[in-house]
Amino acid sequence: MRASNKILSRTSSLLLTTTMLCASGAAMAQNAPADEYSGNEIIVTAQKREQNLQDVPISIQALGESRLENAQVSSFDDYQKLLPSVTSQSFGPGQAQIFFRGVTSGGDGLKIGPLPTSGLYIDEIPATTIGGSLDFHVYDIARVEALAGPQGTLFGASSLSGTLRIITNKPDTSSFYGAVDAEVNKFGKGDFGGSIEGFLNLPLSEKAALRVVGFYRKDGGYVDNIPGTRTFTLDDAASDPNNLTNLTVNNSALVEDDYNDVETYGGRAALKIDLSEDWTVTPQIIYQRQKSNGGFLFDPRKGDLNVTDYLPSRNLDRWYQAALTIEGKLSDWDIVYSGGYFERKVDNLSDYSYYSVAYDTYGYYATYFKDQAGNFIDPTQSSILGDRYTKQTHELRVSSPAEDRFRLTAGLFFQRQTDGIRANYNIEGIGNAQPSVWITPFPASMGDPDTIFLTRIKRTDRDYAAFGQVEFDLTPDITLTAGGRAFIAHNTIFGFSGLNSGGTLATCLPIDFTPDRPCNNVDKKNVESGVTYKFGASWKLTPDNMVYATLSKGFRPGGNNRRPGILPFRSDTLTNYEIGSKNSFGPFTLNLAGFYQKWKDLQFGLVPLNNNGITNTYNAGNARIYGLEGDIGYRSGGFSVVGAATYIDAQLTTDFCQVDPATQNIVCDGITPPAAPKGTRLPVQPKFKGNITARYEFEMGGGNKSFVQGTANYQGGTRTFLTDADFAAVGPTKGFATFDFSAGTEFNGWSIEAYIQNAFDKRGALSLNTFCATSFCGPYARTYPIKPQIFGLRVGTEF
Repeated sequence: MRASNKILSRTSSLLLTTTMLCASGAAMAQNAPADEYSGNEIIVTAQKREQNLQDVPISIQALGESRLENAQVSSFDDYQKLLPSVTSQSFGPGQAQIFFRGVTSGGDGLKIGPLPTSGLYIDEIPATTIGGSLDFHVYDIARVEALAGPQGTLFGASSLSGTLRIITNKPDTSSFYGAVDAEVNKFGKGDFGGSIEGFLNLPLSEKAALRVVGFYRKDGGYVDNIPGTRTFTLDDAASDPNNLTNLTVNNSALVEDDYNDVETYGGRAALKIDLSEDWTVTPQIIYQRQKSNGGFLFDPRKGDLNVTDYLPSRNLDRWYQAALTIEGKLSDWDIVYSGGYFERKVDNLSDYSYYSVAYDTYGYYATYFKDQAGNFIDPTQSSILGDRYTKQTHELRVSSPAEDRFRLTAGLFFQRQTDGIRANYNIEGIGNAQPSVWITPFPASMGDPDTIFLTRIKRTDRDYAAFGQVEFDLTPDITLTAGGRAFIAHNTIFGFSGLNSGGTLATCLPIDFTPDRPCNNVDKKNVESGVTYKFGASWKLTPDNMVYATLSKGFRPGGNNRRPGILPFRSDTLTNYEIGSKNSFGPFTLNLAGFYQKWKDLQFGLVPLNNNGITNTYNAGNARIYGLEGDIGYRSGGFSVVGAATYIDAQLTTDFCQVDPATQNIVCDGITPPAAPKGTRLPVQPKFKGNITARYEFEMGGGNKSFVQGTANYQGGTRTFLTDADFAAVGPTKGFATFDFSAGTEFNGWSIEAYIQNAFDKRGALSLNTFCATSFCGPYARTYPIKPQIFGLRVGTEF
């Protein structure tokens, strides 16, 4: 815990600075946010219109501004535990794959593979990337909306199973106000951290306002890299098996406590200009930089929150989004244009040494590499990955008046997204190694002479769509809904991936020489078109109680595999049948939904045997998903309770056949046992996930508002991998429960809050992950845990 004093000093300085900046004191912001705690209605835009959450006939979970603040939410890991329909598989900050309602095969995240099953939006603009979802810093956020089920009618970008929307607070011309918040925290047995955040809403005139947000956060580490050694087996004395020379290496240079710290900073600025009573223009720019060190998975074989890493690990993730929204009216119809440009750069350095260890157990891997003096080179391997994502989107839509009996929302959508994929798998010193029949390093002119496996691929996805949704009030209480989305999807991958050896080079194509690679051996294109649909009906039994039914279909385009001879993977579809109700009974709210989903031709990433660790994507068959989800709320005086839960039963309805070792394609011969038989449970998704929060607000002496709050969270165990062989090698995760507590008070325009999360320091596992094919690396699987016990103190003021 060497950095503790430094972080504590920095955080103390931030707190002092905050106090000095705000010493003048001020009144609290005038408008209370609408959310579960205040008793005010929550306004959402899940159907591209502003509506009361209780009037929207779809399953949607919304976390309002106060709920986010009161749960100390700052990152994806913080708010996903409050969304029972959402699960994830992750390697650390900015490296999570998000799933809804169990629609996961556990094989997502391959950059040259399927698009994500769920979409992430920031306001109106898609921000989904294949390699991992953005870890958006949550501050001054109006709400987080989780739209479960296929959203492919109104949200077309990667919305097969659901859409996650982060809605920012907008500039306000009515008054000047702002806030500053500072925090110091500490993981129970780990390091200190802290943050300072602030926003300012500045009216420039009666028709223009600027809103600026800035933040800096330092998260302490909690995983220890402990001393370790490992031995590689050499057969240089194979003629005398009793006289083998082994190579032993250690990690003494990298031993460190709490080595997985994270630094995040950034901000956003939005300008709202009212051009007239009917037309508004809002440009917005968001920037975030996040650097994480070490690894966020621990090795249970080494002890609680311990690892033995032999090479450095770090992840540098920076991105920006420039967006423009134009809203207006033509006659009494609403017109909205939203466009944006998004760019994200991720550089990742990882210890890939378990790849070397696992392969060594199968055949003296270390003997492949000797230096010029004939000495064996340490075969420990690292991965150096780089991605440059870009995304350009445009959407134009029109909506008829909300009070009409017949209502229409229709629009056009275009998106072009790219990923410049760079990967170097290195063994230090191999660039000066003796010639080997096993491996040939790449020339230094191609970036790094120690590279043994190289990827330089440009991926481009283009989407065109026209969409529409109509609502018709059959009676004042019964509404029918129908919608559709016609689309065309293009996918291309072009570049090089492989070894610098005869087998790979034999696949070179006679096209476009590029100096950073030996040749181009990947040049594939896939074009698909289709229509998704939605039908629904809702019935207002009373002004506060509604029942609804929905039939909707989602679609995910197919794509190409990089290796020659491997067939493309087809598109997969998800058909959702859902019934639900939304109810208010005085101080109570109760929302319920039951659903049945049919997933056809699910896309799955698999490393077949004899494939040198390279992942191919296949269509693994069909699956079905049954589920129930609901949320409750109650408020009386200063006491409130909110909770939500989801139960899911997801399994294959057809066999996932084995891969033919010779052709590397799926073969269903009726003789070979399947990789995963019919009835196999889908991975990653727990059967049950839920949470409940109780809060009591009261006044202390002098009229100061105070509160105490407690939250219980539970998540069931999961199957970690789809195929039987992979699951047998790694095993399941276990269910876990955690408890969070907080208390605070307000005085003279200030607020102070103390909290503890995961109070009893439970080590819940969100996923178990391997660094190479489970057939090799299964015994070395690592655990991605929930955050360990953390306690903190938060001080803030609004003015």
